[in-house]
Amino acid sequence: MADTGNKKLKYDQITEELRGMILSGQIQAGEKLPSENVLSERYQVSRHTVRKALAILENAGYVYALHGKGTFCSELAIHTKTSKNIAVVTTYLSDYIFPRVIQGIDSVLTDEGYSIILKNTRNSRSREARILEELLKKDIDGMIIEPSKSEIYCKHMHLYEKMDEFQIPYVFIQGCFSQMKEKPHILMDDLKGGYLITKYLTDLGHRNIVGVFKADDSQGRNRYKGYVKALQEAGILYDPERIIWFYTEDRAIQPYERIREMALCGKEMDGIVCYNDQIAFEVIRALAAEGLKVPEDVSVTGYDNSQMAAGMKLTTIRHPQEKLGETAAELLLSLIKSGDRGEGKHILMEPEIVEGSSCMERNKTK
Repeated sequence: MADTGNKKLKYDQITEELRGMILSGQIQAGEKLPSENVLSERYQVSRHTVRKALAILENAGYVYALHGKGTFCSELAIHTKTSKNIAVVTTYLSDYIFPRVIQGIDSVLTDEGYSIILKNTRNSRSREARILEELLKKDIDGMIIEPSKSEIYCKHMHLYEKMDEFQIPYVFIQGCFSQMKEKPHILMDDLKGGYLITKYLTDLGHRNIVGVFKADDSQGRNRYKGYVKALQEAGILYDPERIIWFYTEDRAIQPYERIREMALCGKEMDGIVCYNDQIAFEVIRALAAEGLKVPEDVSVTGYDNSQMAAGMKLTTIRHPQEKLGETAAELLLSLIKSGDRGEGKHILMEPEIVEGSSCMERNKTK
């Protein structure tokens, strides 16, 4: 049959049939499509008509051409149909706060018929990049991610750009890279949290307050800023020697050893603001090793209101774990349904002090 005046109908027909084969999985991502000659013979049209159909598919991102090798199915094709799969990527899957965050996410997604693909990075940037590469090859409708070491410049931006290209919406929780501040994210107001917990100590008469903060994520940096703000308001001179910075890799050693060293050297301290409840536990251990009691000698505060905090009766900041997960899932679903990338959609969750018995009033006349 010759190529006649129905050329447009012909290349539309070829385009739709090939698109259907891609979406149904008959043609897989990376698979080579039949040659122009084969398609021309199959549809009884000229190679020119076949090329027009392939050009339409290429412009839409379904296929790509390699010179001298042929036309191949694009990875974009696996993201063009609804899968009902959502990826949730966290730094850790310990029994700290993350199970309840995930529980909040799951409660919303399950009601909407979605399944969770759960991954953890162990707060490793290289592992995060490998997970993103893996997810880009899977069939997912969206992603909720806690970025690894969010205070450090992201070197795998191209993978997030691929997510955008494939029109896979994503929501950051607990932190956000500096280059991606406009991306949708849900965070604790950590600056306010650091301020509130430090002010709690200054209001109790503490003047020599040590701060222990994590240097490689934005939570640590913001809690530190809140600490500094509270000291300034209380008229307490900032002393850099009362700041202990630690990184993910030395979190089990640095806070413990530095507090022991301060205690051993007789560094004056009556209160310690800790990055989180886990660090508070290590700090209390270090103080006990040097014969100091909490709160009689030194008041100690945490952050996150974990089960660990309850066991230690620690004064801490409440972390709305399940609410954060629910809010992240609801925001992601709204992006999926609207097709919006969510630029500029930011939610800050309010911190709140939970009083324990790890702090006591000091002589305010000192």
